[in-house]
Amino acid sequence: MLQHQASRVADLTARDARLHAFRSDLADIRLKGEVAADRFVAGRPARISATVADLRKAPRPDAGVNTQALFGDDVLVFEDAEGWAWIQSERDGYVGYVADTVLGGRDHAPTHVVSVPRTFLYPGPDLRLPLSGQLSMGSALTVTGAAETSGTHYALLPSGEAVISGHIRPLGEPAADYVAVAEAFLGTPYLWGGASGFGIDCSGLVQLAMHMAGRQVLRDSDMQAATIGEPLDPGPDLAGLRRGDLVFWKGHVAVMTDPETMIHANGHTMLVSREGFRQALARIGDLYGGPTGFRRP
Repeated sequence: MLQHQASRVADLTARDARLHAFRSDLADIRLKGEVAADRFVAGRPARISATVADLRKAPRPDAGVNTQALFGDDVLVFEDAEGWAWIQSERDGYVGYVADTVLGGRDHAPTHVVSVPRTFLYPGPDLRLPLSGQLSMGSALTVTGAAETSGTHYALLPSGEAVISGHIRPLGEPAADYVAVAEAFLGTPYLWGGASGFGIDCSGLVQLAMHMAGRQVLRDSDMQAATIGEPLDPGPDLAGLRRGDLVFWKGHVAVMTDPETMIHANGHTMLVSREGFRQALARIGDLYGGPTGFRRP
């Protein structure tokens, strides 16, 4: 969680269970003295080893998915029980339950991040080999070597697998324009709770695009509406919006790509799509009312 967000997050989410690991029987030891619980434990460091890990509201396969963690995300594990782990993401602080099979150790320090919406893992440096996996933008990797086969360049991983070198970039080299990152997801399927290049929701798109631009923001649209950047008054005719501004409705967020157009993951098209801002105002307004706020990152 970013330092400059801390006070606003504290006001917004005072003991919000989405961002603080506590139950009546068990809680994060860092919350001792702040919440009541039968037992307090320190989180065990772990790392997501699956392509995408669903964070669920409860330790059941039929429980709703609140968000997702990506390959290489560091997490803290507070409980392992009956095939489920209760975790907190270190990237955005989100708390939830994941299948314990998606967790691995922190054996190698990540060096690179996937920088395209989706890419593939190969068992070796040859694109003709059967795939061994796939990865979303934002996945963190450890690169240990390089290879070239028939003119195609590969990055080699500790597992012996290979990924196209042009699909990754070193950590610490953020994208210059988070809106351009969001635009790379055009046509990606909408998925409630989705946070990856395989399926994404409105606030997941904002979070992942900003993550790739070197800015860590909170996950859900209500959190983003209270913490990202500064509030914005675009004027009575809403003419003061510009590229990169965020428009919020109750439970929804969109990114302005220019003063007249926005991009958002939405249930109307079930895709990440562009939409005329005035058209969206009328369409969404008929169903859910007008915007609840505007922010400039």
